Amino acid sequence: MDKSKIKKVVLAYSGGLDTSIIIPWLKENYNNCEVIAVSGNVGQADELEGLEEKAIKTGASKIYIEDLTEEYVNDFIIPTMKAGAMYEEYLLGTSHARPVIAKRLVEIAKAEGADAICHGCTGKGNDQVRFELTIKHFAPDMPIIAPWREWSLKSREEEIEYAEAHNIPLKINRETNYSKDKNLWHLSHEGLDLEDTGNEPQYEKKGFLEMGVSPIDAPDKPTYVTIGFDKGVPVSLDDKPMSAKEIILELNKLGGANGIGLLDIVENRLVGMKCRGVYETPGGAILYKAHSVLESICLDKYTMHKKQELAITFGELVYNGQWFTPLREALSAFVDKTQETVTGKVRLKLYKGNMINAGVWSDYSLYSEEIATFGESDYDQCDSAGFINLYGLPIKVQALVDAKNKK
Repeated sequence: MDKSKIKKVVLAYSGGLDTSIIIPWLKENYNNCEVIAVSGNVGQADELEGLEEKAIKTGASKIYIEDLTEEYVNDFIIPTMKAGAMYEEYLLGTSHARPVIAKRLVEIAKAEGADAICHGCTGKGNDQVRFELTIKHFAPDMPIIAPWREWSLKSREEEIEYAEAHNIPLKINRETNYSKDKNLWHLSHEGLDLEDTGNEPQYEKKGFLEMGVSPIDAPDKPTYVTIGFDKGVPVSLDDKPMSAKEIILELNKLGGANGIGLLDIVENRLVGMKCRGVYETPGGAILYKAHSVLESICLDKYTMHKKQELAITFGELVYNGQWFTPLREALSAFVDKTQETVTGKVRLKLYKGNMINAGVWSDYSLYSEEIATFGESDYDQCDSAGFINLYGLPIKVQALVDAKNKK
């Protein structure tokens, strides 16, 4: 990259530690270039407070704060949820937020006539891949600046020192310096004591959990919730019509209050290392559970099993930053076909971190009580004898051949 040609840079800006120090660093290392900050609002709530003032004070010429919440929910979260896709139990909260942000970055960079796009992702993480693959899809010739792959800073402690030297205000300190990512779907925690896999997460410590409480601190009384789906998409909560976004936000409250959606996992990162993360996904965990319960009565066996197989691939594509690829689009088309009859209601009982089935109904249910009953029915049990003879014929033939050749 010819740095002399970089006059205007669009920066993916969160106001966190990394991107806060990137603004002055860019100006120091890229010819005092103009820096335009872009913050994609994917539901990080209070983290957006004071963002504009902070960006301008640290050297940005302007800041865009883009509300991407509806697009994020409808075009990324719900398609992934309908697929039943996850990555090693992780419900992909950071993974599918990155492409929607990066897509908007490119749109603004083009509108502003920017010479480059910059992000604050580290060279150890997955997010650098997610941002850059999306940028390559929408702007294949756009130069990308990744300071973590250029500067001499080696740790978050050195970043804090840089910020202090440049009078950049931070909301964190060395003792609370977890690496976090927050949006309307989840909150992740990494670093500090969690880097030792022998340490139990401090779920009961005040301030550690932000979206809910530990199951230990949850109420002793269960909470019932009923979720309605139309073709796999959540459309109502306790029989009240609501948008998918509204349902997620409400389920976050209900799930969080009941200690739902905590995950402590050592995952296999795309870049090759294992990394431990603690995730809070209260509403998402409830939606995945309810959707799965409804599918259990609405999908035939072979469609369900194939869908479960492909969900692994779908999850890997999302995790690995390959949202805008032909395969992901093809898998989404398959998923949409499977969801044509996934319409109905699911009731769950939430209790101290548990989600307990409490009823499921659908006009498209393939479950027949008349056939499955242990009582009297029209099912002819004698039919099974012929079926077993045919189904077991290869086993019988193999056994006869083996016995003949042993003589």
